[in-house]
Amino acid sequence: MASAEEVKRDELAGFLKVLPPVEFSCVYGSTLHPNNRDKSSMVDYILGVSDPLQWHAENLKRNRDHYASWMVHVGGAKLMLKYGVVRMHDLVEDVLKWDRFYLSGRLQKPVHILLDNLDIENVNSSNLRAAVSAALLLLPHEFSEEDLYAKICSLSYMGDLRMLFAEDRNKVKKIVQGQFSLFQSMYKPFLEEYETKNMISFSSCGGHKANICQNSSFDQDIDLYTTCSLVSLLPQAMRNRMGMKLGEQKRIAESGRVVRDVKISSREEAAKCMQKVLRRTVMMSSARQAVSGFLTTGGLNAVRYLGKKMAKAWKSRT
Repeated sequence: MASAEEVKRDELAGFLKVLPPVEFSCVYGSTLHPNNRDKSSMVDYILGVSDPLQWHAENLKRNRDHYASWMVHVGGAKLMLKYGVVRMHDLVEDVLKWDRFYLSGRLQKPVHILLDNLDIENVNSSNLRAAVSAALLLLPHEFSEEDLYAKICSLSYMGDLRMLFAEDRNKVKKIVQGQFSLFQSMYKPFLEEYETKNMISFSSCGGHKANICQNSSFDQDIDLYTTCSLVSLLPQAMRNRMGMKLGEQKRIAESGRVVRDVKISSREEAAKCMQKVLRRTVMMSSARQAVSGFLTTGGLNAVRYLGKKMAKAWKSRT
């Protein structure tokens, strides 16, 4: 007999049957939180395809009602249905390089993968490892496991224009607490890897050294050597942008290749620089998404959706 989780997965995957073929699909949203009680919340789909224009042309024939009325003649997904379509090449590039930090930021948080023909889940491991590095740069010497996941979760909201007026101020806390066990299963391998490298250490749990227990506490070295190691584990695009601000220094790798490292004089300097780079990247990405959403969903639907978001945001501030 199928479990409740398998039944839910089949229900979510059923939506893909009405669409043209995709190479990757995952879902996310508050309805997937184990403790969510708002059954009216939408489920969001990310769909990866090889050729978005060709895919939309086919989907327009199958599902004309998915498109805003004026967009029928030019294509574009209607966000009211809450699915976004991305070229697979762009998805992989963002996951590996953090060029826009939109899909990469989303995949740093729990999602339900429904279809994965190109093994994006494996490719995403470098994204998760880099997220741990970025979060550690922003955390103090001692921190809890919840602190770590909250910092990881907050990376993709730095500079997000929606957070100024249209998002619940407790959004990060709710995401982490609502999906704590999912965050643990995602990040446990990387935390154990970093412990092996002596970059972090777990506290004891119940009198025994913890591999990771419920909401463990951690210590990390905050010296310059460890700081440089964390920066070196960030995506190349991030390091390039940091290098433009802080300067670079050359060294010869064991392979004989010339490597350019970000010039770092202090942990505080590195953390602030990374934060500025991320904030600008997310700000530009969120602005593009806002404009795209308004154009593709139609003005009235966009205003309705924004109104609901703002109402939730206002409620969280009172």
